Amino acid sequence: MTLEAILAYLHILAILTMVVFISSEAALCRVEWMNAAVVERLGRVDRVYGIAAIAVLATGVARTWWGMKGTAWYWTNPLLHLKLTLFIVVGLLSIRPTMTYSRWRKALRSSGALPAEAEVRKTRKQVMVQAHIIALIPLAAVFLARGFGARS
Repeated sequence: MTLEAILAYLHILAILTMVVFISSEAALCRVEWMNAAVVERLGRVDRVYGIAAIAVLATGVARTWWGMKGTAWYWTNPLLHLKLTLFIVVGLLSIRPTMTYSRWRKALRSSGALPAEAEVRKTRKQVMVQAHIIALIPLAAVFLARGFGARS
């Protein structure tokens, strides 16, 4: 039972970290706030977001392997597959902003150029899509935790 509690805690901590840092990206990636410090900060914030996402995945898998319900219960439940699909979609959507932040930092460091307004708006929209999809994952999680979708 102690292991189950520790795994649940680590999973929730990773999720909260991921949510905080995607929210930070959304808050920072605004035309009216864009400056050299923000360009640099977006890269660091995105890196922590990525690390948190890896931690979410690792702790989630650990819960299925070493948690009380076990792999047979989790991996046969379609809600787990829905959660994983949404998580993968978010991961794929995060590639473009990550590459964009890297490009912005390189341009800033080489020429001092800040990103164009249209590009900032487009990137913020991509971050907001991720944030909204992330918000759907706990919905599947609460139903999964209560046994919905489990095979009898």
